[in-house]
Amino acid sequence: MSVSLKLATSLDGRIATGTGESRWITGNEARQQVHRLRAEHDAVVVGVETALADDPELTVRLAGFNGPQPARVVLDSRQRLADGCKLIATSRDIPTYLISTAPPEARLIDAGVRVLQVHAVGDERPELLDVVRALAAEGLDRLFVEGGGQVAASFLRCGLVDRLEWFRAPMIIGGEGRPGVGALAIQALSDAPRLKRVDLQLLGPDVWERYERI
Repeated sequence: MSVSLKLATSLDGRIATGTGESRWITGNEARQQVHRLRAEHDAVVVGVETALADDPELTVRLAGFNGPQPARVVLDSRQRLADGCKLIATSRDIPTYLISTAPPEARLIDAGVRVLQVHAVGDERPELLDVVRALAAEGLDRLFVEGGGQVAASFLRCGLVDRLEWFRAPMIIGGEGRPGVGALAIQALSDAPRLKRVDLQLLGPDVWERYERI
């Protein structure tokens, strides 16, 4: 199992303004690279808040690309994903998984969504070790986690992030903006996740840095 975490932030680590505006923080070159990274993975993972707010497709959209699309995975304990969203509408064409802590709802099964029930932790969030095991059992071994901040923090807290793909735009949003990584409950610097930078590239006005777990 390999987990890559993608962050697209301002210089001060924000993924959106205080009102939630986030399109587009990074430029076209960075977004194209994200699509290339999606193509290298078995599945793209997001939280339900991202799915509800953005109604994403989570597909690879590159000129000339004709390979298989990665599966889409939504962490959605209470099965809040709306019937009319793009992910459900295309779930018969592209494998779409919903990770829940409750038995699957008939409406999702009827639409072609594959609901995986896992154990709950804390405030009924999916237990991520169970999540990665359940996805591995489905043949999804290379995961590309795209956010948002709480999902990023959860994967980091569990020590599941093998690689960080960090895209930074040359802007500063400020403290009222939404952080790229939520609270980690770090009590001492020695507890903070440590990574090493293995690559840095300029993509138009943006910077793409790749880090790997030490």
